[in-house]
Amino acid sequence: MGPVRHLYVHLPFCAHRCGYCDFVTVVGRRRQHAGYVDALLAELETLGLLTHPHTSAGRTPTEGGYRVYAEELLEGLEGRPDELGVDLRSMRDEIEQALRATTDMLSDATRLLALVSAPSLETASIRHVEVLTLQPSSLMVVVITSTGGVTKRVFRLDGPVDPGLVAWAGVYLEEQLVGQRLGSSTVRRRLEAPELGLRERAFLALIGQTLLDVGAEVGPEVFVGGTAGLVEGARAEEVEATMRLVELLERRAAVLALVSEALEPQRPVVHVGPAVAGADLHAVSLVGATYGIRSTPLGAVGLVGPLRMDYEKAIRTVRAAAFELSRFVEDVYEGT
Repeated sequence: MGPVRHLYVHLPFCAHRCGYCDFVTVVGRRRQHAGYVDALLAELETLGLLTHPHTSAGRTPTEGGYRVYAEELLEGLEGRPDELGVDLRSMRDEIEQALRATTDMLSDATRLLALVSAPSLETASIRHVEVLTLQPSSLMVVVITSTGGVTKRVFRLDGPVDPGLVAWAGVYLEEQLVGQRLGSSTVRRRLEAPELGLRERAFLALIGQTLLDVGAEVGPEVFVGGTAGLVEGARAEEVEATMRLVELLERRAAVLALVSEALEPQRPVVHVGPAVAGADLHAVSLVGATYGIRSTPLGAVGLVGPLRMDYEKAIRTVRAAAFELSRFVEDVYEGT
């Protein structure tokens, strides 16, 4: 038997038969109702869509059952996403604020754990550069990116700082590098421009690596919201899985791995029981989508919760957030 795509459960017992009905139905036979339903539930268990935890329990959907249901919802997506419910336009110069606001909105609207990853610094551009004298023999380079990231690096020299050279470097870097992508070949060429004097080139060689290394040592920042609501809303049988998830999220690598599960540029995704940091998170589902500029994904939006989550609402909310963030970052990136 192939994978189940659609499922219709027919109970053929009616109080009376309608004239227009062409289904197989019978009138009455009340004594057969319970046996018929039990047989249907047993068949769904055989297909792996329902499980029967113990004798006195009712049937509940399996991970496979939830996957079938979620896939049907994804295949039915069409048209423009819903409104997000938060205005990001007023945060034009505050990407971090916009991402935090989106995280809070997602968790508040769904009572699930919300994850929003910031654009990787590798995709960011330079917004501002400053070179500052700190002490007679030390200086600091400050780099602000289009994603709102700030990097500071202090240099201690063998001799005194030349104030004129520091002032020149600040003006030159601001004029030549603002708007350029971090670590790009253009940045490297302008740091090594042959028309510059030996003294200027030597100074840029000293401090310029800061502009090439910004963010290279760490992954993107991830904003997390709604942990308390997820724990408070957990049922007795979900507490263990929920606490295990919370413990995992205390590790940065696990958070990044969970977000990476949502990096599917074509459409939203649903992962039932995702594998994170080498552990399968059974009893947990992830709904995610990417945001970015045209066909280039820059970050991801995700909701994590119990298997019984409202998948339709989660997919709709994540899709709206990804759409709004895409519009937001396009305005920010192409406006720099």
